[in-house]
Amino acid sequence: MNKGMSMIETLVVLVITSMTILAGATSFQGLEPKYRLRTATWEILSRLNQARFRAILDGSPVRLKFVLNRYDLEEWDEELKSWRVKDRSFLQGVSLVSNNNPVFYPEGTVSNMATILVSNNRGSYKITLAITGRVKVTRL
Repeated sequence: MNKGMSMIETLVVLVITSMTILAGATSFQGLEPKYRLRTATWEILSRLNQARFRAILDGSPVRLKFVLNRYDLEEWDEELKSWRVKDRSFLQGVSLVSNNNPVFYPEGTVSNMATILVSNNRGSYKITLAITGRVKVTRL
């Protein structure tokens, strides 16, 4: 009596395992855009809150400037009388559209209302910023 597995049985097990792994990997690739969209939305939400609190704590205006798939966190330089980039972040797999580049003031208020649209092929989120500094996220 043979107590081991034959070569054919081993190959069948390897083929079945390979096909299962391949099927799982392809299904996960389709989820990447969904998570990129969600991650980008929450990153922008946290940056808006960070900009507001930074303006309050530092006592100088802070602005978020949106350009295609990136945004800049800028601080007002009183000596140079211009905006100075503090941080620049690129968002991969999404596009950004904003009707305004919000400026946060030391009082906790915002210059104008802003609507930021974050989108890719899996959908889009709308981030609305009120003059009071309140941020609202809506899935479209």
